[in-house]
Amino acid sequence: MRACVPLIVAILFSLAWAEGPEEPEPFLELEEEPVEAPAGHLYSAPSSCRDRCHEAFDRHQPCHCDPRCPEFGNCCTDFESLCGHEGFSYSSDAITKEELQSISEKIYRADVNKAQKADIILNSQNRISPSETRDQVDRCPEPLFTYVNEKLFSKPTYAAFINLLNNYQRATGRGEHFSAQQLAEQDVFLREVMRTAVMKELYGFLRHQNRYGSEQEFVDDLKNMWFGLYSRGNEEEDSSGFEHVFSGEIKKGKVTGFHNWIRFYMQEKEGLVDYYSHIYDGPWDSYPDVLAMQFNWDGYYKEVGSAFIGSSPEFEFALYSLCFIARPGKVCQLSLGGYPLAIQTYPWDKSTYGNGKKYIATAYVVSSTQ
Repeated sequence: MRACVPLIVAILFSLAWAEGPEEPEPFLELEEEPVEAPAGHLYSAPSSCRDRCHEAFDRHQPCHCDPRCPEFGNCCTDFESLCGHEGFSYSSDAITKEELQSISEKIYRADVNKAQKADIILNSQNRISPSETRDQVDRCPEPLFTYVNEKLFSKPTYAAFINLLNNYQRATGRGEHFSAQQLAEQDVFLREVMRTAVMKELYGFLRHQNRYGSEQEFVDDLKNMWFGLYSRGNEEEDSSGFEHVFSGEIKKGKVTGFHNWIRFYMQEKEGLVDYYSHIYDGPWDSYPDVLAMQFNWDGYYKEVGSAFIGSSPEFEFALYSLCFIARPGKVCQLSLGGYPLAIQTYPWDKSTYGNGKKYIATAYVVSSTQ
């Protein structure tokens, strides 16, 4: 993409970039509703870590389950048995910022399935200021994608990814019910991405960090955290991390999630997405790049939606998984091709799987360099 002009900063939540001027700068990301915590810890006793592993420190609790409680000696008595096996709990096993930047660079270099420059012609057109994102004005008369080499979509991970996109009802409040074929498609996707150098890099790193003891344990956890169903609306199991992040949802009359360029391109090609504008265009001169944009999805508006452009499915899946595992509910600072980039993930706090593990509620890029 073209060189970036100075970025006007406006952000929904306050971030103190204490590490110095080299840190990525946040841009406006108004797309996600705050993930509600269960009132009064409905799923756990306050003196236990059940369903509380890795929650944020709360001084009102009698004991704690955050990753640093061993350092301060204030963990609940069952912290080690319930949370220790997940690998996030011990300061000696903590993943550092430098390690995150190193592994993200390795994943970036390993993405051999990404789009090449000639594979995508992007027409980003009008850039607006963050103060204009609520205007809902279509400032771009032409589509975002002028051309995409669809031969990319015949690659195994792309094909497996695309097969998943139509398995969901986009409106929250409507329960998801998967057929045997749709469940098999989830397994095919996981199998295909695990064959890639990208996911091999990620698994090797996490195993070295004592997060997982075997590849099967890792794959099983990915399936639960990404494809496990939970309820964003009423009592129906109507959502999952994969549906929200990659396919997109409609909640309370607005678009939530929808952070994938392949999904965007395919919906735009069908006339269901109308690209309005963008507020940020990343510094990378090859793919993957990052774009933060405004668009209308078949009658519903997305005020700001960030997405990688030209990345392979396994690349996005790996980075979002890495950040959710290493920095759940926090800003995850990475490095791609020498440029800083930050991803925000949130766990779903109202239900759990396994021994108190959390599902992915959302994951998206929140900042990059100017």
